[in-house]
Amino acid sequence: MGMIRRTFLIGGAAVVGGGIFAIKWADGAAQSQAATLTEGKDGHSFATWLRIGEDDRVTLYSPHADIGQGSNTALGQMLAEELDADWAKVEILAAPAESAFANVALGRGFLAEMTGAPGIVNSLPTSLLSMVARSMNLQITGGSSALRFTGQRSVRVIGASTRQALVKTAAARLGVPAAELTTANSKVVHAKSGRSLRYGELAAEAAGYSFDAGVALKSAKDFRFIGKSVPRIDIPAKVNGTAQYGMDVIKPGMRVATVIAAPVRGGKLESVDPAPAMAVAGVEKVIKLDGAVAVVAKGYWQALKGARALSPKFSDGGNGGISSEAIFAEQAQLRAANKPDATLGDGDVAAGLATKDAKIIKADYRLPFLHHAMMEPFALTAHFKDGKLDIWGGMQDPLASKMSAAKAVGLAPDKVTFHPMLIGGSFGRRLPMYTEIVEQVAQVAVQLPHPVKLIWAREEEVTQGAYRPQSSASVKAALGKDGKVAALQYDFAQPEDGLKEVPFFYDMPAAERRHFKQVSNQTVGAWRSVNATQHGFYTESFMDELAAAAGVDPVEFRRRHLKPGSRHRAVLEEAARRGGWGTPLPAGVGRGFAMVESFNTIVAHVTEAMLKDDGTPKVLKVTAVVDCGTVVNPRNGEAQIMGGIIMGLSTAIGESITLDKGMVQQSNFSDYPVLKLADAPAVDVHFIASGHDMGGLGEPGLPPAAPALANALFALTGKRVRQLPIGDQAKPA
Repeated sequence: MGMIRRTFLIGGAAVVGGGIFAIKWADGAAQSQAATLTEGKDGHSFATWLRIGEDDRVTLYSPHADIGQGSNTALGQMLAEELDADWAKVEILAAPAESAFANVALGRGFLAEMTGAPGIVNSLPTSLLSMVARSMNLQITGGSSALRFTGQRSVRVIGASTRQALVKTAAARLGVPAAELTTANSKVVHAKSGRSLRYGELAAEAAGYSFDAGVALKSAKDFRFIGKSVPRIDIPAKVNGTAQYGMDVIKPGMRVATVIAAPVRGGKLESVDPAPAMAVAGVEKVIKLDGAVAVVAKGYWQALKGARALSPKFSDGGNGGISSEAIFAEQAQLRAANKPDATLGDGDVAAGLATKDAKIIKADYRLPFLHHAMMEPFALTAHFKDGKLDIWGGMQDPLASKMSAAKAVGLAPDKVTFHPMLIGGSFGRRLPMYTEIVEQVAQVAVQLPHPVKLIWAREEEVTQGAYRPQSSASVKAALGKDGKVAALQYDFAQPEDGLKEVPFFYDMPAAERRHFKQVSNQTVGAWRSVNATQHGFYTESFMDELAAAAGVDPVEFRRRHLKPGSRHRAVLEEAARRGGWGTPLPAGVGRGFAMVESFNTIVAHVTEAMLKDDGTPKVLKVTAVVDCGTVVNPRNGEAQIMGGIIMGLSTAIGESITLDKGMVQQSNFSDYPVLKLADAPAVDVHFIASGHDMGGLGEPGLPPAAPALANALFALTGKRVRQLPIGDQAKPA
């Protein structure tokens, strides 16, 4: 909600202070800047992100980072669909980290979704929203938004408007009505005369036409690219090793640095003797930062050895007494005080819970901090020269990263250039507001005469994470004589509320969710599927508990609380059918169900699991049914759901960040175990073509994984898992 308020405040201030004319002028100036940055001598710019070369090369400057999710290929498909481009001549490059490339479609989409007022938001002038996006440095990759917002609201429209301009230009040149022309493979064709013109020879003149934001888009029956599993354009370079990540950057004369930060979050550097580090061969400089110390050397291993030779003294910021158990205790106290920070719901819950002869069911759940565990540790390279700072690396918001670096060292934004690169994993970790490395590399670079690559050791990255918050919930419901829920009270405690992020779609007379705000010294931030993992585990675990209390099959119990003909009921029934719900299982195998809606996508899992000899679970198979509206690239969509399932199972089974004396206890994959290939299940993914508005795919596959597994273990052992990670909790006594 803070983002919404800030957005309206910025937009309102601009309207009052500068007026509509000033806003339009600023928007035009931004578009001119974008054209200057991308056109070159043999190409022509269309609506900021599109360039058509005179050689027919079509270039999309994507405002989304390549984190391995494949969305840039899909954005290319969406562009090629509306543009009728030759796919062999389409390329996707990273948009420059400049305010002219701020993502207005993202701002419009998020604002419409978060306010629940899409009609009002969609009526706002594009020039106004563009100004707001630039003011907020909005170039984020996250929220499963690339296709459903940027693709649908911008890229397709740009493609269609550009095709329209190309047709108008061709009609004038050929002296024929535009209605007689067709487009295909980057050509405008006049079938009657057999003449055609290439896009490249039309581009210069067509670029002069005004952008038409109201242009009609193709209907699904005419799609040639959308809905097709075209090969991902990023894969060849990643396979042959030519792809360049932040860790791969090498500059002439470059030095390498690493840092050691305060072990207790919130602590400050009080003192450090640099002599032990300077005694290490190759170490050249020790730099004191606010909450860390950096060691600069000729290579990484020298820098790391020098850093580990130090004995810096840090304060604890008053956080030395914090532990995981203390956080859970505080959360329980907040719920007991019964003073929620936010409430969302319908109906009279108190009356429902007091219904005569109602059966009251209660359950308490706990979830730990979770780390992102990205494969590529942080690595940013920076060079300060002649009053200008250049930074190379992979971040989920390059524009905001540029601004953060500028602020950290007191430079004007036009003196800083951020060069976006491929990202080796992220899941929300590489957003600049949640990490210190952007400021650190800038602060180190301005003190050196040569380029420097700052690398966080794996241990530093784990202990200084921006975790999914530690969270807990108390849930209570009344079951009526009809075996249906009469009322449900859902109280949870964590830093953010996320009340609107996960729709509670079950049909109940009264249901209320209440948030109790609790914060600790830890940095918490976006984590794959954000609040949907917590809410999904709580709600779907509890629905299973209610089904058991009612003596009803878990799937049938959910069906009774879903309206006939609804999307959710269709997903539930298809998942049950494809997952073999109710069919016999081998001895020692249990089957569980869970369904969660997030990012406008509904995903249901049917999970089959067993217990290993040590009592920990092994998942044998997951059947996932997904309704995300339109699927742009089915094979890549399937990969996204699979990745979410594996990550969700990994966190459910063994991942946990714990605190003692204010410090994180885990430091590497040795004590923060991720799921291994040998324990990965068979995964079967199916999409439902509902025709609904497009939803996200990068995150929604994850939330049902943990509750579906916990429910399968209950079916197998009769033991409820209410706290993650599961470990050996389901092991028979």
